[in-house]
Amino acid sequence: MLQFDDKDNGIAVAHPDRGVIALVRETSRRAQARRATDAVQLRNRQPGAGSWNNREELLEGLNAPRAWISCKYFYDSLGSQLFDAITHLPEYYPTRTEAAIFARQGGNIARAIGTGRTLIDLGAGNCEKAASLFETLDPARYVAVDISAAYLESALVRLRQRYPGIGMIGLGMDMSAGLVLPDTVPEAGRLFFYPGSSIGNFTPADAAGFLSDLRLQCREQGGLLIGVDLIKDKAILDAAYDDALGVTAAFNLNVLNNVNAALGSDFDVRDWRHCGSFNQGLSRAEMHVETRMQVDVRWPGGARRFEAGERIHTENSYKYSVEEFDALLRCAGFRNITSWTDLRNWFALFYATA
Repeated sequence: MLQFDDKDNGIAVAHPDRGVIALVRETSRRAQARRATDAVQLRNRQPGAGSWNNREELLEGLNAPRAWISCKYFYDSLGSQLFDAITHLPEYYPTRTEAAIFARQGGNIARAIGTGRTLIDLGAGNCEKAASLFETLDPARYVAVDISAAYLESALVRLRQRYPGIGMIGLGMDMSAGLVLPDTVPEAGRLFFYPGSSIGNFTPADAAGFLSDLRLQCREQGGLLIGVDLIKDKAILDAAYDDALGVTAAFNLNVLNNVNAALGSDFDVRDWRHCGSFNQGLSRAEMHVETRMQVDVRWPGGARRFEAGERIHTENSYKYSVEEFDALLRCAGFRNITSWTDLRNWFALFYATA
């Protein structure tokens, strides 16, 4: 289990063209950990709200002139299940496109990475993406990290039955506050796995800082295998973030229920609608919840009136070109970068070493 202390910090990242870039984190760093020794260790076994203990962050977002809620509040048990449903929608291409790259390039990926590594799955969810690599990468151990601890725990119970020969550790944590691994995770041979283009939820500057942290944790013979969504036609991206069945809408609106659980507020999801589209100028898909009418939202010690049509920003998903993300990896200190794309160049997988 992990215990954390808050500590503000910034990062300086070397850039090949611009010297040193100063990167300031939007959230605090939590850096103290104690040993985890069981096969499955979870920081918090309660769904959702127990992992969301940053009241100040929520209040900062809700009181901002343009209100926002961190996308980490999507992922209670229901939110995790809704996201799984999204990955099966015809409009949502990233999951099946990434899987197609693994199927087509699996041999080349395995030769680049090798076997017997410690596979560290960031944002593991139901763990199925990592599990699809077990046969080819033959990891010595598997470390699953996700903010939804209860959902992760049930996924690992099923996975350990299928692969009893692989040692497994589960870590329920908020990675936006910094990734801290327990002493039971060997330093040599770490392979960080960050699929699904979750890196797009970070601003490019925060992504560079996060990747720089991962590089420092790779240690001896370490590396990173990461999925990245590529820039494409706006109509394709708009549909991916606003599907016809409304599953993405339910996923987005559920964030208000989770804020109620964490903050004690009184959001009523019936007063809000989902908005999702691609912002071409900023090269990112954006999600918001928008009021259907004027509403007053209260929480212990405060309140805010939202006018009709006012929005709360809930997620960004930045899209890159292969060249842009290659440069971001190099900015973070990674080397020996290899990439593979699907036949339509919609999605890319990158492997890089420290």
